[in-house]
Amino acid sequence: MIRLFIPDDLRPGAEISLAIDQARYLTAVMRQVVGDAIALFNGRDGEWRAIIVEASKKGCRLRAERMLRPQSSPPDLDLVVALIKRARLETIIEKATELGARRIRLLVTRRTIADHTNVPRLQAIATEAAEQTGRLDTPQVLAPEKLDRMLAAWDPARRLMFCDEAGDDPVAEWGGPEGRARPVLEVLGAGDAAPGQPWALLIGPEGGFDPVERNALRSLPFVAPVTLGPRILRADTAAISALTLWQAVLGDWTGVQLS
Repeated sequence: MIRLFIPDDLRPGAEISLAIDQARYLTAVMRQVVGDAIALFNGRDGEWRAIIVEASKKGCRLRAERMLRPQSSPPDLDLVVALIKRARLETIIEKATELGARRIRLLVTRRTIADHTNVPRLQAIATEAAEQTGRLDTPQVLAPEKLDRMLAAWDPARRLMFCDEAGDDPVAEWGGPEGRARPVLEVLGAGDAAPGQPWALLIGPEGGFDPVERNALRSLPFVAPVTLGPRILRADTAAISALTLWQAVLGDWTGVQLS
């Protein structure tokens, strides 16, 4: 069944007029006609079965019939990612949605290639990925923000897993502001890391973090510097890897029921 994300409230008998692009997709691309069933979700009211009641050049109207699934939410996980080249950033947005990130925060650093991007396009990519992957919500893509401003306003209750790929001194001790980044599974499996705690994963720009930025991050008590292995990863590979590992250890891959 085709799934569409809509902003409208969903309840029995509710009639929804689709936006022009959604109506065109449903009728011209997918060849749906009056009487066909569609699944709708809005991130608040669960997933609903709806029937097409009008399909014409003037537009497309649906009528909600019954709930298919009650509303649920993914883990409270943010992905914070520095702006990179467009194609790779779009891949990150799509895969982060598929892997269950609740929010995607765009970041500007000293080595960021660009300080702006097309946020509405990225939000549309996230929405399309949510429709295809069976999510009952779509992650919010936030406008780019400078690193120092983001850290100044950070809620210390949310742990920040800093994927530090700068290359530590191999003879240094593990952990601490001056030590080596700890293996990611060691940090995620630590006793103070538990399902249900809010987290964020931080992925840097293609050129890595500036030493000043890196030292500032490692000095903060809510930051957990981690390494993703012996190889330096591209930003999109690092984001996918970090999200996968977090979900497997602390997220909804563990079978924990989340509200």
